[in-house]
Amino acid sequence: MRFLGIIPARYASTRFPGKPLADLCGKPLIVRVYERVAGLLDEVVVATDDERIFDTVLKSGGKAIMTSPDHQSGTDRCFEAYTKLGEHFDVIINIQGDEPFIKPTQIELLKKCFEDKDTQIATLVKPFPADTEFETLFNPNTPKVILNAKQQAIYFSRSVIPYIRGKQHTEWLKSHIFYKHIGIYAYLSNVLEEITSLPQSSLEKAESLEQLRWIENGYVIKAGITDEETIGIDTPEDLAHAIQRYLYQANHS
Repeated sequence: MRFLGIIPARYASTRFPGKPLADLCGKPLIVRVYERVAGLLDEVVVATDDERIFDTVLKSGGKAIMTSPDHQSGTDRCFEAYTKLGEHFDVIINIQGDEPFIKPTQIELLKKCFEDKDTQIATLVKPFPADTEFETLFNPNTPKVILNAKQQAIYFSRSVIPYIRGKQHTEWLKSHIFYKHIGIYAYLSNVLEEITSLPQSSLEKAESLEQLRWIENGYVIKAGITDEETIGIDTPEDLAHAIQRYLYQANHS
């Protein structure tokens, strides 16, 4: 199978305008992400609506495609970039442009999901450790996932699922494995085309989780289980922490 990585990147951001161009130890954030994954896939391209980001990627030796500023999601931007690329790939991986520490093993785990012929979409989940703080498990900004026996996602929720009957909340993590969703997706190329034409679903609107639209329409989402966390950069404060982490890794590699 041929795998294409697409990194959606917008300049506008409520919490961190210009984030893709923010400096991370001598290089723009978007370039750090691009270089992190470029050798792991058959092709990698940045999909952006901003000429500054476009020019920055090209100057660094990367590949970029200009896309519409009107997309509602990274998924839609990925599909436009794929169609403009004009080359066939079996699987498109939507890589977050603010996660410079994504692990090569996580990309490989996503690719491995497509060894299952039933897989149409793939994503990653991470078990919550048994000693996780109660408040962390209940944080609505951390979506939870339920898997079936085939390791396919049954449901995603901002609520804690499943509910453990007959036990205090503080005992739940000791009696069941809860999965945290890691927000990276891979799609069969024909499936990516199909899901971008679907209208918003009722569950998606209720939870504000795009992947529920796909489940409601019957698509099979395979979940790779990882023990490795991803670290996103949403604010300038997150960037400061990322710089510290990057310098630490550079000094201990």
